[in-house]
Amino acid sequence: MTFRPRLLAAFVLAGALLAGCGEGDPGSPDAEVRAVTTTTQLGDLARQVGGERVAVHQILESDADPHSYEPRPSDATAIADADLVLRSGGDLDEWLGELIDNAGGEAPVMDLIDFVRPREGEGEGGSDADLDPHWWHDPRNARKAVTAIRGALVEADPGGRRAYERNAAAYTERLRRLDSAVARCIDRIPPAGRKLVTTHDALGYYSDRYGLEAIGALIPSLSTQAQPSSKDIGALVDQIDALGVKAIFPESSVNPKLEEAVARETGAEVGDPLWADTLGPESSSGATYIESIQSNTAAIVDGLTGGSVQCRPKA
Repeated sequence: MTFRPRLLAAFVLAGALLAGCGEGDPGSPDAEVRAVTTTTQLGDLARQVGGERVAVHQILESDADPHSYEPRPSDATAIADADLVLRSGGDLDEWLGELIDNAGGEAPVMDLIDFVRPREGEGEGGSDADLDPHWWHDPRNARKAVTAIRGALVEADPGGRRAYERNAAAYTERLRRLDSAVARCIDRIPPAGRKLVTTHDALGYYSDRYGLEAIGALIPSLSTQAQPSSKDIGALVDQIDALGVKAIFPESSVNPKLEEAVARETGAEVGDPLWADTLGPESSSGATYIESIQSNTAAIVDGLTGGSVQCRPKA
C-alpha cells in the first residue's frame, strides 16, 4: 500500500528520542566493592545483591536511551577505579568497549548476556551482536543475572559471601513470585487479543515468556537508532486494522508522536508507556526492575482488554 499522508509528519519525527544521561549513584565511599554497571536494570540488580557492601556507579540514568549513549569523563574515571564492571551485552551497550580501552583499569568485565537464556533460534551464530539484548524482560533471565552477579561479587569480596548469598536468595524468590504473577495477569487477556505493538523490538523476551504475539513495531529493529520506512509503517497499519489490535504501546524514553498518529489512523488506543530500554526515576512506576515489569504488565493488560481487566502482578 502507499503510505498515508497524515502519518508523514509523525514519521519524520520517529527518531526524536529523549536522551537524558549522566552519572549514576556513586554509592558509599566505605563500601568493600566498587562496581560499575552500564544500564539502569543492571544497576538495580547489583544494588539488590550487593547491599551496603557495594558502591554502584550506574553509567546510564533513568530515561536514558542506552543505544545512543555517549560516555562522559566521569564514567571513565569510575571504570579506572572499579573492582568489577557489569555490562548488559549485545549491541545495547557496545560503547563500553571503547570506554574501557580509554579508561584503563584492571577490573574484570562481566557480560550478563552470556549467562541468560537466549530466545529460540538465537545464539547459533556465535556472536552477541546477533542476540536480542533485551534479556531482562523475562524474569527468569533476571534470576540468572542475579546468580552471576552474586558469584562475581563473592570473587571480588570473599568476606561478603554470606551477605551476597542471602541478598541474592531473597531477591530471587521475589523474582519467582513476579514471574508467576505476570503469567496469571496475562492469562486474563482473551487469547485472540494477545497481540502486541510497541515502539521498537524490545519486548520479544516478554512476549515469548507470556504467550503474547509481537505482531510488529513502529521501528522494526532491536535498536531505537534505526529509522522506519514508509513501507514498514504502512504494512503495520494494515496489520493493525486487519487484526483488530486494541492498543499501541509507546516507550518511556521516546517521543510518542508516531504512535499517536498510527493510533488515529487505525482506531487503536495509545496505551500507557512501557519501560523498555530503561528504568524510570525514583518517583515513577518503573523506578526498579520489579516495578518496571509490574507496570508494563498492568499497562498491557489494561490496553489489550480495552480497560475491562485491571491486573498488577505482585512480587
